[in-house]
Amino acid sequence: MKIEQIYTGCLAEAAYYIESKGEAAIIDPLREVDPYLKKAEQNGAKITYIFETHFHADFVSGHIDLAEKSGATIVYGPTAQTHFDAHIAQDGEQFRIGELTITALHTPGHTLESTCYLLSDAQGKAHCLFTGDTLFIGDVGRPDLAQKGDLTMNDLAGMLYDSLNEKIKPLDDALLIYPAHGAGSACGKSMSKETFDTLGHQKEVNYALKAASKEQFIREVTDGILPPPQYFAKNAAMNKMGYDRIDEVYKKGLVALTPAEFELVANETGALILDTRDPQAFAAGFIPNAVNIGLNGQFAPWVGALISDLKQEILLVTEAGKEEEAITRLARVGYDHTIGYLDGGMAAWQAAGKASDHIRSISAAEFETALNEDPDLLALDVRKPGEYQAEHLEVTLARPLDYINEWTSSLQPEKTYYIHCAGGYRSMIAASILKARGIGNVIDIAGGYGAIKATGLKRSDFACPNKAL
Repeated sequence: MKIEQIYTGCLAEAAYYIESKGEAAIIDPLREVDPYLKKAEQNGAKITYIFETHFHADFVSGHIDLAEKSGATIVYGPTAQTHFDAHIAQDGEQFRIGELTITALHTPGHTLESTCYLLSDAQGKAHCLFTGDTLFIGDVGRPDLAQKGDLTMNDLAGMLYDSLNEKIKPLDDALLIYPAHGAGSACGKSMSKETFDTLGHQKEVNYALKAASKEQFIREVTDGILPPPQYFAKNAAMNKMGYDRIDEVYKKGLVALTPAEFELVANETGALILDTRDPQAFAAGFIPNAVNIGLNGQFAPWVGALISDLKQEILLVTEAGKEEEAITRLARVGYDHTIGYLDGGMAAWQAAGKASDHIRSISAAEFETALNEDPDLLALDVRKPGEYQAEHLEVTLARPLDYINEWTSSLQPEKTYYIHCAGGYRSMIAASILKARGIGNVIDIAGGYGAIKATGLKRSDFACPNKAL
């Protein structure tokens, strides 16, 4: 028996490779499927099943491409309706992978078709449960994504309570829990950084499994849920309806363009220029109107949160050799319309004498000096609401990056704005977007709030409810 968790940090997503006696199964595969095919080939195994725990909203799964390339059967749980060939499992239906048995357990709540898969070994002993977004480590899936007609978030939360208590909690405490996501995913609100655990330990520490009543569970699970990113519903639709082959996405996007060609295509198409370099490298020089979302952070989720049109054509500026990675990570969240990249990157652009722009980035110490000279300067904190509420600099205004499309119009183009996040990644995204939208005087604070706290600013300059600095 071979079970491998394949964890992708950018999406905080876990896919699974299962193998026994020359047969293999994949659970919740990512969009790029070659790694699964190569793993099976290297092990001399044939992929026979692709199990999907539900219609994912935070990424586009690779189930369709993988089925086409491997001949495997796609399996969804009860009530799922697909626009491609798939086996819709019955609750309790069993599947064989070599000597292993996988049993489908219908667990509606996160979505109506949500299904967990119980794996039993050759002796029939239950070994682990692949829980998808039904049960996370430290949390459960949000119940607000599948509301339809008269079905409310509370209704779904009630279904989730029943699923957990009737299908999962009665299982053996020694059972290993393998979820689809970990900390950082927007599919829950307080997931642990751990990516697996025993069911028994989760019963002890997971607030959702300790709820004394359905009413308490519904209240606690629904409290504090932020609106889902705009791309969630679009990704779920792609997973249900189908999508372009990943090979076609690469073919269309991996087009090397000279600076002159890049400029011409940008002007003719109105494509978004997406610069994926490190924030400080971007600040030093970039193509006018380019937006910076660095590959070194949670690239795909921020693309999904901030670029509202999945069909937006995109031109890439990357570090050398990072073009395919950028296209892959865009495709994972449904952005399939990359139409080329700048060959040679910014060095080639500048060598060609093309116009470039820059964003001033200052140290936290320089910001301290500026604040001492002008206590009324305008400073924007673009961290998430919870981060700001936990602690913040009194002078700053809460302007979460997640909602930049809503608050940009409230800014005054002639004013100067200092911008910070926690460490510098999100603030450069915000600064680049604002600059592209005509807010010309933006100043990034390198190192973000962490660096600001290390300056000589007085305790009275900070607001930290119930927390000592």
